[in-house]
Amino acid sequence: MILNLELADILEKSEINYMVDRMTAIREREGNPEGIEIKRFGESTAFYSKTMPWGLFNNVKGRISEDVIEDILDFYNERERNFEIQVIPGNINQEVMKKLHNKGFYQSGFHTTLFCEPGNLNSFDHHKLEIRELLEDEFDTYAEIHCLGTGLSLDGKEHVATNNRVLFSRPGWHYYLGLDQGYPVAVAVMYIENNVASLTFATTLPEYRNKGFQTNLLLRRINDTYNNCNLVVSQCSFGSQSHRNMERVGMRIGYTRATWTRN
Repeated sequence: MILNLELADILEKSEINYMVDRMTAIREREGNPEGIEIKRFGESTAFYSKTMPWGLFNNVKGRISEDVIEDILDFYNERERNFEIQVIPGNINQEVMKKLHNKGFYQSGFHTTLFCEPGNLNSFDHHKLEIRELLEDEFDTYAEIHCLGTGLSLDGKEHVATNNRVLFSRPGWHYYLGLDQGYPVAVAVMYIENNVASLTFATTLPEYRNKGFQTNLLLRRINDTYNNCNLVVSQCSFGSQSHRNMERVGMRIGYTRATWTRN
């Protein structure tokens, strides 16, 4: 599978698709307590959350055209929210970047998207590292590992559990648990839509890292896509341990996207 602009577009759409479904599920909670909004501007999609101010939940993905920039700015200005614009190579031109610069935006970071074809991979160690799908009553466990593995306070554990529990019964979502001698120590998530699998999240408790859990969780998810997907996609920080793990199991770089933010 050779990378081209058409494939790059599919890779980006896989990320947009899982974010749309995730945010829609959270929005459908009674009373929309997180204040979720999703709005299309031409070929781009804007995500907003009233209660979750982080860039993960407040960003614009997709092709940005010059004629929608003012509308995007108005959308977030009315909500008094800083946000990110996420740009992939080939999906933006100089005029748009100049206009963003004139509006106070600057390139503040990078994020890498990797991909591979599904494989019948049975090399993960079933004996030492147990990997299985998460059960419906285990979201408190999931949330605790999520928080501790990413450096979040456990004060937000119920918040994380609730916003992930709503995805459990939605088509396409799969949650995984890694156990060390029966003790839960790692988690991972996958979303499948249009025969494309997105590996959306994974983390391990700090004291159990460097034991192979993330590599095995990658292999398990890629293996589980073998009969019903054409493509596997994931994102990570460039040069990170996650990046090395993904390349170790055969994934390769599709592109490194740019993150634009305002002063």
